[in-house]
Amino acid sequence: MKKLIRIGAAAALTAAASVAAIGPAGASARHDRQPPHGGHAVFVQTDESDGNQIVAYERRDDGSLADPVAYGTGGLGGALDGAVVDHLASSGSLTYDAGHRLLFATNAGSDTVSVFGVRGRRLVLRQVISSGGTFPVGVTVHGDLAYVLNARDGGALQGFRILGRALVPIAGSARSLGLDPTATPEFVNTPGQAVFTPDGGQLVVSTKANGHHLDVWRVRSDGRLSTAPTVNTEAGAVPFSMTFDAAGRLVVVEAGTSTVVSFRLHGDGTLAQVSSVATGQRASCWITPIGGLLAVSNTGSGSLSTVTPGRRGALAVTDLDTTNPGTIDADASEDGRYLYVQTGGIGTVDVFRRAGGALVPVGSTTVPGGVGGEGIVAL
Repeated sequence: MKKLIRIGAAAALTAAASVAAIGPAGASARHDRQPPHGGHAVFVQTDESDGNQIVAYERRDDGSLADPVAYGTGGLGGALDGAVVDHLASSGSLTYDAGHRLLFATNAGSDTVSVFGVRGRRLVLRQVISSGGTFPVGVTVHGDLAYVLNARDGGALQGFRILGRALVPIAGSARSLGLDPTATPEFVNTPGQAVFTPDGGQLVVSTKANGHHLDVWRVRSDGRLSTAPTVNTEAGAVPFSMTFDAAGRLVVVEAGTSTVVSFRLHGDGTLAQVSSVATGQRASCWITPIGGLLAVSNTGSGSLSTVTPGRRGALAVTDLDTTNPGTIDADASEDGRYLYVQTGGIGTVDVFRRAGGALVPVGSTTVPGGVGGEGIVAL
């Protein structure tokens, strides 16, 4: 077994400065060249309190992971009160922007966001910037616009423009979520995810048990959000992770009832339910599209439910697989062949292969420092 190679933040920043000194012509040539291994890589965030890291793996043709390299983010990880297997209790804490070939990592313990350039599985730290709030737990991107979701002090959103290889704050873009900062336990009362709609015209935030809301903000032409959101309340549901299906419907995992629900999202920000299905598992929290399927992480059961959208959007559970303990965040490879699932109980990534309407276990990899860590991106 090959040794884990660690690259610290200082070395990464030095490399970034060296690349920047080459100038625009060199940067253009590097952008156009095909990355090694066709970009087949998996990145896993450790969220360690004494120094957050991204562990980069080569993704082999059979889906297995090899040759880990650890990159310091230049920031600190953190853990919400009460969190055990999921320190951030969120989705989107590690986000890849394919258009700019950038990887955004949230440093919850130091209230910053790290920006990495991506080439294959090689990362170059380009920037560490304030998140514009307290305890950042997610990033969502559309075009050259990025919004960071901050979890503490009632929750907040901060907008940025992506210019070159860096984030630039948008003046006047900060929006408070107005959640109760004293609600306990903390890890179920902080926001779960922020996500742009496919057309970028709206931004949706899930508030989990803190109001049980799906808040929909209108995105203005200047990149700022509407003054206030349209609030959709799902009493007792604990809306957590979200995605959009192929028809543009919003699909939400409601952790309070372990139910997957799809909605039509209207232009005025209101939601109309289309379908729902119970997983029959405990603490269903995360949802990840893979091909035409939806993979749902059942944290309390240590399992993965496969949900299939049928005719007219009807949802059905079509498969169930066991994972290692503490099933949390997940991501699918860009070719839709493999699913990579973090399990926070023992700090592994469990690998599954898509086979028709089911997922087939491939193997598991232990992530150094990965217990309780959240954030995963597969290319």
